[in-house]
Amino acid sequence: MSIDRIGTFANAQFMLAQIQKAENALDQSNRQVATGKLSETYAGYGDQTAVMEAARSAAARADANAAAAQQASTRLDVQDAQMTQLSDLAGQIRQALTKAAADQDAGSLMYQLEGYFNQVVDLLNSKDANGYVYAGDNSQVPPVTVSSLADLAALPSVSDAFANGTVKTTVRIGDNQTVQVGMLASDVATDLFTLLRQVAQFNAGPSGPFNNGTTTPAQQSFVESKILDSINVQNGVNAQAAANGIRYKAVQSSIDQLKASSTVYKGFVSNIEDVDMTEAVTQLNQNQVALKASFQVASTLNRLSLLDFMPII
Repeated sequence: MSIDRIGTFANAQFMLAQIQKAENALDQSNRQVATGKLSETYAGYGDQTAVMEAARSAAARADANAAAAQQASTRLDVQDAQMTQLSDLAGQIRQALTKAAADQDAGSLMYQLEGYFNQVVDLLNSKDANGYVYAGDNSQVPPVTVSSLADLAALPSVSDAFANGTVKTTVRIGDNQTVQVGMLASDVATDLFTLLRQVAQFNAGPSGPFNNGTTTPAQQSFVESKILDSINVQNGVNAQAAANGIRYKAVQSSIDQLKASSTVYKGFVSNIEDVDMTEAVTQLNQNQVALKASFQVASTLNRLSLLDFMPII
């Protein structure tokens, strides 16, 4: 009868391999708990890497487009407030003409119109971080070139009162979607300036000026004729404001869609790369126990001797 020898070296190598395996598992568990990710390298995700990165890229594009859309929304919101002010000014001009006609007294009409004109110019020459809001592609130059009704009346044409560009500002809010956010001063105010220019020229002409007291028949007829023009001017401003409001709603809808898309893509990425923290902590505890057990077994084997297996005589 033979007695098999105890392979001390082979057992030691086997236990060392088990300890290293347990240490690697524990290290991986530690990293997962610390980072919240299944792996810190693409190798850890295998054939899901390409899908995960495609989803991550799509989420980044959605976030970038949402940010651009939010900037567009801010611009459109500012313009909406200013178009409301401009409509109010057009309404005040209409009221001034209507009152002058009703009272048959236009003595204060030019003073009122000058004040309204100055407010209109201030609105149209407003600026933001990118330049003049209503200047289009000529955003570094004030779009309105005149500062008084007298200057406006002296121009050869109303178009000479505007220095804005011809290209309206647009913003890309999707891979294949752009939205117009810019408005041009000439589009917004040409009819309004035409009305004010006609009144200023009449006042400076042979039938003027409008003095205190009863209007002359020519003055009365002229003022009455401009009331309908002022109504049309205000309607035109309101139409511009409505178009701006429609674009604002469209951009807001795009922002909601882009944010929802980003959430979906990020959730897809999370499902691939994020660990279940409860499961990860449980696995960490198990790996700690396994490593401790490996050390204990190795320690026990290292203390074994042939004497432990020989009978006492």
